Amino acid sequence: MKSWILLLLLAGCGKPPIPSAPLPRTVLAHTVGAGGATGFARGLADYSGEVRARHEISLAFRVGGKLLARGVDVGDRVSPGQELARLDAGDLALSSAGAEANLAAATADRGLAQAEAKRYRDLQAQQFVSTALLDAKEATLKAAEERYRALAAQAGLARNQRGYTALRCDISGVVSGVQAEAGQVLTAGQPVLQVAGLGEKEVLIAVPENQVAELNPGKTSERPGDVVVTLWAAPNKRYRGRIREVSPQADPVTRTYAARVSILNADADVRLGQTARVLVAHTGTCAFALIPLGSVFQRGTQPAVWLIASDGRVHLRPVEVAAWREDGVSVRGGLTTGERIVAAGAYKLTEGEKVRVSAP
Repeated sequence: MKSWILLLLLAGCGKPPIPSAPLPRTVLAHTVGAGGATGFARGLADYSGEVRARHEISLAFRVGGKLLARGVDVGDRVSPGQELARLDAGDLALSSAGAEANLAAATADRGLAQAEAKRYRDLQAQQFVSTALLDAKEATLKAAEERYRALAAQAGLARNQRGYTALRCDISGVVSGVQAEAGQVLTAGQPVLQVAGLGEKEVLIAVPENQVAELNPGKTSERPGDVVVTLWAAPNKRYRGRIREVSPQADPVTRTYAARVSILNADADVRLGQTARVLVAHTGTCAFALIPLGSVFQRGTQPAVWLIASDGRVHLRPVEVAAWREDGVSVRGGLTTGERIVAAGAYKLTEGEKVRVSAP
């Protein structure tokens, strides 16, 4: 019996069991260049914007007054010369009448001065009046003529201002905004209507600072896919575009540059105010990859991704982010088609750690 107890004691004094090695962390992987929403496109930049008219004008009265009537509303078509609104012209009519009366009086004074000057010229030729008296009459005539010209200008200005009480359109377009209602007292130059031209349509986009140098005004769809415009309401239709202008100065709030892209073959489906997407092919050798949002690992100010090597270990790869989007991150450079990166859980990994991929 004692021998059995001794054997049990000796067995309890043996070495502790060696713990097993931890299993590799399981991660989701994304292959750069795979199809779908996270596809890979070489030399493409994607911008979102709004469809605008090529020509947009803000209409205002050139004189102040009370708005009597407005004959158009938002969405109405207008044509050149059409009366759109009218001011109360009572005060301007009185001012014009007063200016015309002053002009009539100046006309009479000028006629009298001309007759007097002519009479005194004849008398002075016969030596009946002195030269000094003739000079006085000539000066009176000149003053009357100058006063007539001044009052004629004032009368013409009063007539023009009376005509300014009718607001007319200069282009064919559609009313896109209304800023005043009947009964409102307006100042000269205060906007009343916004009119968008019916001609060329374009897309207004905002370009980040690091991409504005790659957009050249005049770039068009001479080659398929150079500049392509699509509509959110009709994503299957593609329109040819041309970069018309790029602002030379960044917006002080968003720090982006405004650019306008003309739609060269716009049809009836392109409506003002619609959300549009502009794809621009760059001439350089840069590549853009759309990768999942969770794959980007931020170390300080340098974004990076975890690259999965052939031996199953992860290594940090710095990348340059072109744009943060709702459907992923647009990365410019740093990745090659076919490489695999960690799609989720990037903040839980360390350099050289071995992982197990659960999805290709």
